[in-house]
Amino acid sequence: MIEPARFVDELAALGVTFYTGVPDSLLKHLGTHLMTTLPADQHVIAANEGAAVGIAIGHYLRTGAPAVVYLQNSGFGNLVNPLLSLADPDVYGIPMLVVIGWRGQPGVPDEPQHRKQGRVMTPLLEAMELPWAVLPAEPEAASACLAEAVATATDRACPYLLLVEKGTFAATAATAPVTTPGTATREAALVALTEAVGDEAVIVATTGMLSRELFEHRVRTGRGGERDFLTVGGMGHASAIALGVAMREPHREVWCFDGDGALLMHLGGLPVIAQQAPATFYHVVFNNGVHDSVGGQPTAISAVDVPALARAAGYRFAATTDDPARLPALVAQLRQHGGPSLLELVVRPGHRADLGRPTRTPAESKRAFMAALAGS
Repeated sequence: MIEPARFVDELAALGVTFYTGVPDSLLKHLGTHLMTTLPADQHVIAANEGAAVGIAIGHYLRTGAPAVVYLQNSGFGNLVNPLLSLADPDVYGIPMLVVIGWRGQPGVPDEPQHRKQGRVMTPLLEAMELPWAVLPAEPEAASACLAEAVATATDRACPYLLLVEKGTFAATAATAPVTTPGTATREAALVALTEAVGDEAVIVATTGMLSRELFEHRVRTGRGGERDFLTVGGMGHASAIALGVAMREPHREVWCFDGDGALLMHLGGLPVIAQQAPATFYHVVFNNGVHDSVGGQPTAISAVDVPALARAAGYRFAATTDDPARLPALVAQLRQHGGPSLLELVVRPGHRADLGRPTRTPAESKRAFMAALAGS
């Protein structure tokens, strides 16, 4: 395995000192090392993968030095456009290293949402006509690979992509900075909110731990959760899915249970929701200040007044709380104003160590969801 410190030091010796990207569980140890050792002007956690490519392009334009963009391959689609329409040697020709955590790699067990992406990963890279390699886990071979990657990116004025397999990076003794924006756990707040919303509403839950916690709550309480859509992949798209449902649900409420990182990833969705203005649409952002599912790296949400942002985007009403006991009154307040309305629910980072995963496949969940909405 590769020590994260060695990886960073070797790239520094090759003239690469700036990192930007979206956190990934396979790159968790590297990300923790970057957060705890690099100054803020050498490491930026971007809102989405395409934005990270843009930041890397700007860094190169001013310094002449390539940057590292890191991501999970589930977000690969977000960076294809800026890679090919800006950084590609047929356009501006911007050298950079793109480090991609390979979830769903063939032969490695993984969750359903990663399997297709993992299986087609190498054909996608080939189709882009950019140089790429699998980063070796053996340190000496990795060193040679990095030297080759930087040299190729620089000589050919192009991005060089590195696929990272599970277990490539060794654990680091450093830990991610602890943030405590709220006192209640997300799960406790989720249970309180779900009870306040009631059983008749449609719920579209964002990817990650929140969907898993919602599924387990339904199992514990003996409720089927057929009107819950668990967005197990596609980070940042839950609010758009909820909008699509709400535009065809003039009577039943549609609640989007979102996360702060997911909200930031596609923030432009807010004014679109406000423009369409479905009166049945209610948006709850569970804000724990971190990318909880992939290692607890901080998001940029601390720079944002979320309710003010929603109001500025055109939402009818927005509020915030860190107290689950206030949720029944706040849910009533949202309903009084009508949709689209937003509630920021500030919670504590972290989750139960024994948190399970949905036992239904995505296809089974989709069929149950559609049948429940069509039949009632």
